[in-house]
This record gives sequence, structure tokens and C-alpha cells, in this order.
Amino acid sequence: MTDAPIAAHATIEDAAPIAERPGFHLVDPSPWPIVGSICALLTAVGLILTMKDLTFLGGKTGPLVLAVGIAGILFTMAGWWRDVIFEAQTGHHNALVRHGLTIGMILFIASEVMFFVAWFWAFFASSLGASDAQVYGRLDFTGGLWPPKGTEVIDPLRLPLMNTFVLVASSFAVNVAHDEFREGNREGFKGFLMVAIALGVLFVGGQAYEYIHAPFAFRNSIYGATFFMATGFHGAHVIIGVIFLTVCLMRAFAGQFTPRHHLGFQFAAWYWHFVDVVWLFLFSCIYLWGSWGATIEAATG
Repeated sequence: MTDAPIAAHATIEDAAPIAERPGFHLVDPSPWPIVGSICALLTAVGLILTMKDLTFLGGKTGPLVLAVGIAGILFTMAGWWRDVIFEAQTGHHNALVRHGLTIGMILFIASEVMFFVAWFWAFFASSLGASDAQVYGRLDFTGGLWPPKGTEVIDPLRLPLMNTFVLVASSFAVNVAHDEFREGNREGFKGFLMVAIALGVLFVGGQAYEYIHAPFAFRNSIYGATFFMATGFHGAHVIIGVIFLTVCLMRAFAGQFTPRHHLGFQFAAWYWHFVDVVWLFLFSCIYLWGSWGATIEAATG
């Protein structure tokens, strides 16, 4: 398919000569950073209250605080995306601004890498230090073994392996969608993007099922705590990635992307591939290596 039909969908961003806006775009004062920060704090407080089953303001309000925080984050995402899309559609994203946005996205993903490094560190510190605690007499809750004594683990070769194939296939679909779009095939782009989103939703559903039927709990278990924190935050990132791709799909139907300018989708693709790579490390380290020699749940059920 040629690029001729795509010209009809050209955005103001394409039409605005770069020479007319040679400098950086100074954004208008925005409420979203402070609103998003407050909602993130509410979400964190709600998680702690819920997971610890603590009382607050005279009752167990953890789930309510958590729900308000999550709703606020979703509201912030919608408002912030709306403003950024408006900037792009009104010609503010010239070449220099797009370069700055690209550097910002790279730094953001780098910060996310370090975020997950912390959870891997917690998992390996707990697992590799289990036997050392027995030797040096340190306080230990593992019995000198990893996984701890009496812990049944999830079979990594069943649902986790299926989820791995699902997420890798979704990442592949995003790649194909990108290739289709650069070749001018809008329908193919939207089709493969919908496949990627559907597979992402399937992954989240599979992880939710796994959590509900997990043979170990989050509380009173160092194995459960490190497992759920690492995989749970990854699941949250998958949900954010699905929302990111869905926004791109809506923009594609609105004709806001062109083969020359589709930075929003490019960022979504980067983020999705990052989520995919993190899962491969989680599956290899926490599911496979972390369950080595342990009692598999299916073997006793």
C-alpha cells in the first residue's frame, strides 16, 4: 500500500514547518505532576494498609484508600495524555522537542530498570543469604533453605510458561504492527495492535488466576513477599502498558499518527518490549531458579 491514502490523515504536527518553532516548547502550568504524586502516595498507603490489614481513621480503610489512589492515577493518566496529544496536534512537537521527549523516555525506562533491580536484589539477597544465616547465626525465617522449609511453589512449566509465550507473542505483534505502519498499511497496524492488546489482557488474567490459587501467602513469608512484590509490580506495569497501547490504538483510529511522526506509539512499543524483557528475567530467576528443588504444588495436589 502506498503512502497516498495516509496523506489525508496528516496532522498539524506534519504541516508545521520546523523552522517556525526552532526552540523548545515551554508547556503551560500543569496540575498533573502534583495530582499524580498525591494519588501515587494514596495508592502506596492503601497498599500498605491492605497488605498489613491495618486500621486507619477508626477502621480498615485500606481498600478504600487504595481504590481512591488507583482511580486518581487513572484520571491523571487520562488528563496528562490529553494534554500531550493536544500539544502534538497543535504543532508544538518539533524536531528538537521530539528529541527531548526521546531522551526523556530513555531515562524513564532506565529508572524503571533500576526499580526492578531493587526487587531482584531483595529476592536474591533473601535466597542466597538463607544458608549463610544458619552459618553465622543471623535471624532467619527460611530454615537455611530456599524456598523456605514447608513452602510449596508454583509449577513454572505450567501457567507461568504459558504466560511467557503470551507476552513474547504480544511483543512480537507490536513489532509487526510497527513494521506494517511504516510501510503504510494502517489496517494491518491496527489489527496487530489489537492482537497485542488482547494478548496483554490475557497475560494479566493469567497472572490474576495464578495469584488467587498460589499455594503461599504474601504475609508471614519472605518467599511470598519477594515473589508477589516483584511479579506484582511487573503485572502493574503490564496493565499500564496495555493502557498505553490502547491509547495508541484510539489515536490510530483517529488518524493522529503518520509513518513519519508516530512518537507516541514508538514510546509505547519501547515500554512494552521493556516489560517483556523484565518478565523473561522474572521467569528465569524467580520461577525457574527460585523453585529449583522445591515441592511443586501440582506434585502434591
